[in-house]
Amino acid sequence: MIRAVIIDVDDTLCLTEAASFDLENEVLAELGRPPMSRTVHLSTWGEKLLDAMQHRSPGLDLDRFAALFPVFHQRYLAEGKLDVIPPENLGTLDELVADGRTVLLLTSRTGPEVGHLLAPDHLLADRVTAAYHQDNTRFHKPDPRVFDELLAETGIRPGECVYVGDSPGDAVAAGGAGIRFIACLQSGVRALDDFDSAHVTAAVDTFPEILPVIRSLP
Repeated sequence: MIRAVIIDVDDTLCLTEAASFDLENEVLAELGRPPMSRTVHLSTWGEKLLDAMQHRSPGLDLDRFAALFPVFHQRYLAEGKLDVIPPENLGTLDELVADGRTVLLLTSRTGPEVGHLLAPDHLLADRVTAAYHQDNTRFHKPDPRVFDELLAETGIRPGECVYVGDSPGDAVAAGGAGIRFIACLQSGVRALDDFDSAHVTAAVDTFPEILPVIRSLP
């Protein structure tokens, strides 16, 4: 039986790429820089922000961008433009919990980048048991050992877990750890052909579609 459902944050639980594209272009405009194209943003999505910005806006003063970005990031969060979890996704989490499954987050974000999602008054507070990120795991995706702390702390075996994510790296990490993987393609950032089929248990077009898949797994 699947005891734990582990969920990626960006472009899985919430659709992040499109909102980040708008956010980063606003910062560029404030710095007097021309906007980047969506194509270049998509091609560098998944890279560390400052590494990606060298390609998204060649010649950019990275120190100025790094100083201004948190201001715009906080405004986007406050205005509900970023890290928005759709009601249907929250409802899916509720059903997973009602099924008796533990819901955990595993993300490539740092602790500060995920901290607001773990606040006691956040909508996830009663739905998610714990979150694992770059600051509380020794290894990072696509290294399968990224699950080490999660498995050790919960006592749940790999065969009792399923990981839901949107990237080939998510699939590689899960497959290497012996954890089944569901590819969520809702963001449109990636297609099923981008994944190694050996690591994909199932693919869904929307996040709520994970429910019948998980309920059918032995």
